[in-house]
Amino acid sequence: MRGFRGIRNSRNYIQLNEDGGFTDAQFRRPVQPIPWNSIILASLLFVLGSLGIILGSLIETGIISNQDWLDRGNPLLFLGCLLFIPGFYHVRLAYYAYKGYDGYDFDQIPEW
Repeated sequence: MRGFRGIRNSRNYIQLNEDGGFTDAQFRRPVQPIPWNSIILASLLFVLGSLGIILGSLIETGIISNQDWLDRGNPLLFLGCLLFIPGFYHVRLAYYAYKGYDGYDFDQIPEW
Protein backbone atom coordinates (compact mmCIF):
# COMPACT_ATOMS: atom_id res chain seq x y z
CA MET A 1 0.00 0.00 0.00
CA ARG A 2 1.30 3.42 -0.93
CA GLY A 3 1.21 6.17 1.71
CA PHE A 4 1.76 9.88 1.62
CA ARG A 5 3.42 11.06 -1.62
CA GLY A 6 4.13 7.61 -2.87
CA ILE A 7 6.16 6.42 0.14
CA ARG A 8 5.54 2.84 1.13
CA ASN A 9 3.64 2.70 4.42
CA SER A 10 4.80 -0.15 6.61
CA ARG A 11 2.57 0.76 9.57
CA ASN A 12 5.48 0.71 12.03
CA TYR A 13 4.51 3.73 14.00
CA ILE A 14 6.25 5.00 17.11
CA GLN A 15 4.19 7.02 19.52
CA LEU A 16 5.87 10.31 20.32
CA ASN A 17 5.85 11.76 23.79
CA GLU A 18 3.42 14.61 23.99
CA ASP A 19 5.51 16.52 26.49
CA GLY A 20 8.78 16.25 24.57
CA GLY A 21 10.68 15.24 27.70
CA PHE A 22 9.84 18.44 29.52
CA THR A 23 8.33 18.65 32.96
CA ASP A 24 6.39 21.47 34.53
CA ALA A 25 8.91 21.71 37.35
CA GLN A 26 11.69 22.93 35.08
CA PHE A 27 9.66 26.00 34.10
CA ARG A 28 8.91 27.07 37.66
CA ARG A 29 11.02 29.88 39.00
CA PRO A 30 12.76 29.09 42.28
CA VAL A 31 11.76 31.22 45.23
CA GLN A 32 14.12 34.17 45.40
CA PRO A 33 15.22 35.06 48.93
CA ILE A 34 14.74 38.67 49.95
CA PRO A 35 18.11 40.50 49.78
CA TRP A 36 17.92 42.12 53.20
CA ASN A 37 21.48 43.50 53.16
CA SER A 38 20.88 45.34 49.90
CA ILE A 39 17.54 46.72 51.09
CA ILE A 40 19.10 47.98 54.33
CA LEU A 41 21.92 49.63 52.38
CA ALA A 42 19.44 51.20 49.96
CA SER A 43 17.37 52.52 52.88
CA LEU A 44 20.50 53.99 54.45
CA LEU A 45 21.44 55.68 51.16
CA PHE A 46 17.89 57.01 50.85
CA VAL A 47 17.83 58.49 54.36
CA LEU A 48 21.34 59.97 54.20
CA GLY A 49 20.66 61.40 50.75
CA SER A 50 17.43 62.98 51.95
CA LEU A 51 19.22 64.53 54.92
CA GLY A 52 21.98 65.84 52.67
CA ILE A 53 19.50 67.42 50.27
CA ILE A 54 17.49 68.98 53.12
CA LEU A 55 20.54 70.36 54.94
CA GLY A 56 22.14 71.60 51.72
CA SER A 57 18.92 73.34 50.72
CA LEU A 58 18.56 74.96 54.14
CA ILE A 59 22.14 76.24 53.97
CA GLU A 60 21.80 77.54 50.41
CA THR A 61 18.53 79.35 51.13
CA GLY A 62 20.06 81.04 54.17
CA ILE A 63 17.86 79.46 56.83
CA ILE A 64 21.00 77.98 58.37
CA SER A 65 23.31 80.98 58.42
CA ASN A 66 26.02 79.82 60.79
CA GLN A 67 29.43 80.92 59.49
CA ASP A 68 30.86 77.40 59.85
CA TRP A 69 28.18 75.91 57.57
CA LEU A 70 28.05 78.48 54.73
CA ASP A 71 30.69 76.80 52.55
CA ARG A 72 29.13 73.34 52.95
CA GLY A 73 25.81 73.90 51.15
CA ASN A 74 26.75 72.89 47.60
CA PRO A 75 28.77 69.80 48.60
CA LEU A 76 25.90 68.61 50.80
CA LEU A 77 23.43 69.08 47.94
CA PHE A 78 25.72 67.23 45.54
CA LEU A 79 26.45 64.32 47.89
CA GLY A 80 22.82 64.19 48.95
CA CYS A 81 21.75 63.75 45.32
CA LEU A 82 24.42 61.09 44.76
CA LEU A 83 23.15 59.13 47.74
CA PHE A 84 19.44 59.77 47.22
CA ILE A 85 19.10 58.61 43.59
CA PRO A 86 20.30 54.98 43.93
CA GLY A 87 18.76 54.69 47.39
CA PHE A 88 15.34 55.79 46.18
CA TYR A 89 15.55 53.56 43.10
CA HIS A 90 16.31 50.39 45.05
CA VAL A 91 13.88 51.13 47.88
CA ARG A 92 11.17 51.61 45.24
CA LEU A 93 12.11 48.29 43.59
CA ALA A 94 11.96 46.52 46.96
CA TYR A 95 8.59 48.07 47.79
CA TYR A 96 7.05 47.16 44.44
CA ALA A 97 8.45 43.61 44.63
CA TYR A 98 7.07 43.23 48.16
CA LYS A 99 3.63 44.44 47.05
CA GLY A 100 3.73 42.03 44.07
CA TYR A 101 3.36 44.53 41.23
CA ASP A 102 3.75 43.05 37.76
CA GLY A 103 7.27 43.34 36.38
CA TYR A 104 8.95 43.82 39.76
CA ASP A 105 10.81 41.07 41.57
CA PHE A 106 13.53 40.75 44.17
CA ASP A 107 15.79 39.43 41.38
CA GLN A 108 16.20 43.01 40.19
CA ILE A 109 17.92 44.07 43.41
CA PRO A 110 21.62 43.16 43.37
CA GLU A 111 22.97 41.13 46.26
CA TRP A 112 26.35 41.66 47.85
